[in-house]
Amino acid sequence: MKKIALAASVAYAATLLPASANDDLMKMMENPNDWAFPGLNYSNTRFSKLDQINTKNVKDLQVAWTFSTGVLRGHEGAPLVIGSVMYVHTPFPNIVYALDLEHEQKILWKYEPKQDPSVIPVMCCDTVNRGLAYADGALILHQADTTVVSLDAKTGKVNWSVKNGDPGKGATNTATVLPVKDKVLVGISGGEFGVQCSITAYDLKTGKRVWRGYSEGPDDQLLVDPEKTTSLGKPIGKDSSLKTWEGDQWKTGGGCTWGWYSYDPKLNLVYYGSGNPSTWNPKQRPGDNKWSMTIWARNPDTGMAKWVYQMTPHDEWDYDGINEMILTDQKVDGKETPLLTHFDRNGFGYTLNRDTGELLVAEKFDPAVNWASKVDMDKGSKNYGRPLVQAKYSTEQNGEDVNSKGICPAALGSKDEQPAAFSPKTNLFYVPTNHVCMDYEPFRVTYTPGQPYVGAT
Repeated sequence: MKKIALAASVAYAATLLPASANDDLMKMMENPNDWAFPGLNYSNTRFSKLDQINTKNVKDLQVAWTFSTGVLRGHEGAPLVIGSVMYVHTPFPNIVYALDLEHEQKILWKYEPKQDPSVIPVMCCDTVNRGLAYADGALILHQADTTVVSLDAKTGKVNWSVKNGDPGKGATNTATVLPVKDKVLVGISGGEFGVQCSITAYDLKTGKRVWRGYSEGPDDQLLVDPEKTTSLGKPIGKDSSLKTWEGDQWKTGGGCTWGWYSYDPKLNLVYYGSGNPSTWNPKQRPGDNKWSMTIWARNPDTGMAKWVYQMTPHDEWDYDGINEMILTDQKVDGKETPLLTHFDRNGFGYTLNRDTGELLVAEKFDPAVNWASKVDMDKGSKNYGRPLVQAKYSTEQNGEDVNSKGICPAALGSKDEQPAAFSPKTNLFYVPTNHVCMDYEPFRVTYTPGQPYVGAT
């Protein structure tokens, strides 16, 4: 196993950013009094340098003020703080408030989109939204109905809006967004409705679509080069995804991108994870179902993928791979190396070389995980990089209409979307976890556009 020394050199994107990128945003990321990006910085460390509240006085904290959004559903995205203004957003209907922190939290402006409530029944797992983004004087909101909106940060006026998907076919949004250079990148939700999921780049100034890369399908839709895009150090080859789906199943294949995004400006690569394949019944979709359940590294200018790594081939348990990628620079075998660390819902923590995609670590972070014994780390093995599935907990081997019991973790994951953090002071990752197991019974399901396409209890 590779030896990784936890040197305190976090890959803060602010220190690496070339002059061509959004300088104002990067300065805000460096200012500890601002929280200008959902993960604090492009590296998604979520580590604050503020020290006014500490272990000695935290016991004395009292409520200073409260603000009710008026929406009684899950709030899964943090507010943004830029200067003296706090930007708060809500679940559906995705109201945005600008609050003046210097004048008793006065509401400076409010944006309330008019969305068709029929989108609510096709949203999986609550009507949440994981956050706004700020760039170049604008707030970017990706609404539940997949409308991407640019709002003037001072007035709340709409600069532009564009539709990213079709809720009538089950496409919705719950993810945050990623501003990079002159673009804004957004994902899509809808894996439980048979959506062929993707990540899309829009022009930050105009909203014009620049590129879209899908999670499964033909190479031109994936935005991959069969000879240059690699997985575990080898070219993925022609039709890498199509060969792992039966017939046209990739068209309803899921692999949604409903989580968080990171960016390394030095390597000019964006990192994110794709979710579960559709349906939840693995018997109906033989093969590895690439590239669902995958860590992606893409060029934000063109969308082309440099490398991919599929964590859970032929997912049989709904272990979405969308959790955040945390970027650090640390010593591996004595050499400074750009790393990506990801704590997946499947219960394994992964560390990869974020430049090459080389897999360095794959270990359980909850010892209760039992669906796989380990990830094969032998580079000479045909199973290199794959989890070794325990037959007892395989929902496919046990068959349709058979209730497999005691699978750990549950579909909720050993870690769900609630983000982890990295401290350069302690050189430790801090990971909120779930300790939950499940019973899982697959059943046959038929695809109908806009209707649930789950196939498991």
